[in-house]
Amino acid sequence: MAATRNVMRAVRVFEFGGPEVLKLQSDVVIPSPKEHQVLIKVHACGVNPVETYIRSGTYARKPALPYTPGTDVAGVIESVGEHVTAFKKGDKVFTTDTISGGYAEYAVAAANRVFPLPDKLDFKQGAALAVPYFTAYRALCQKGRARAGESVLVHGASGGVGIATCQIARACGLKVLGTAGTEEGMNTVLRNGAHQAFNHREANYISKIKEYTGMEGVDIIIEMLSNINLATDLQLLSCGGRVMIVGCRGPIEINPRDTMSKESSIIGVGLFLATEEERRECATAVFDGIEAGWLKPAVGSEYPLEKVVKAHEDIIHCSGARGKMVLVP
Repeated sequence: MAATRNVMRAVRVFEFGGPEVLKLQSDVVIPSPKEHQVLIKVHACGVNPVETYIRSGTYARKPALPYTPGTDVAGVIESVGEHVTAFKKGDKVFTTDTISGGYAEYAVAAANRVFPLPDKLDFKQGAALAVPYFTAYRALCQKGRARAGESVLVHGASGGVGIATCQIARACGLKVLGTAGTEEGMNTVLRNGAHQAFNHREANYISKIKEYTGMEGVDIIIEMLSNINLATDLQLLSCGGRVMIVGCRGPIEINPRDTMSKESSIIGVGLFLATEEERRECATAVFDGIEAGWLKPAVGSEYPLEKVVKAHEDIIHCSGARGKMVLVP
């Protein structure tokens, strides 16, 4: 029906602010793909914390208003623009980015940001692929220089990026520790590659991690909430250890001397800064993992487009993540 009327349902943001600025409209014109672009009928779209920061207007990158949020969609190619030869109508795909926004029934994406969705995965799993796994691989391997035999602590390991990191780290031969906020979350972490899980809501969980790692400390920490954990992370590192900043919701005070005593590093991770070559490397690692059978995206809470406000509230305030949150048009 939408295609014949040339309009679709899509979430629009007309002003920066709280979740309530997310407006579902039913008369948005379906975009047309230009050259080197494709139009995708969206079957699922990932919801990421960064989209709440952008929506609030507090993020470094601000889109022009109005806009539709959403980057990592999975769906079926509806049409292709000029000079697109890699895809055709009917192909199942997933994206690392969109041009028109993913919280919609249709989305336009650059062809070089689109990848074939393997038959082993459904659309919801496809929407849990790009941002979590590309970010995890970039943090762990491209920027964190992880090596087999090293140890990694994944802080907030039961969410989309956390689960992806646990799976990749285990496959790369690392000793994997993960934290979560619930018993269910800890079990999820263990099922997805962690050797040991800790409850970060327990008052003494840091002591438990130190007891488990002994004098050596942790070689790499993948940090989803650095504004809370960074100062403590520096205490947990080994000599030459590094903290990879994947998520942050505000400032924190640290003592730089804690980096000097171990010659440790604090490294920010931004997937949007990846080069084309680095993106291809991420994609190759993802496809290899799917083929080998160890890469299995975990889908968490699902919401229809009508519940997008609730989704943005829950991704920030929910008690514990259990996989990648997705919107289903």
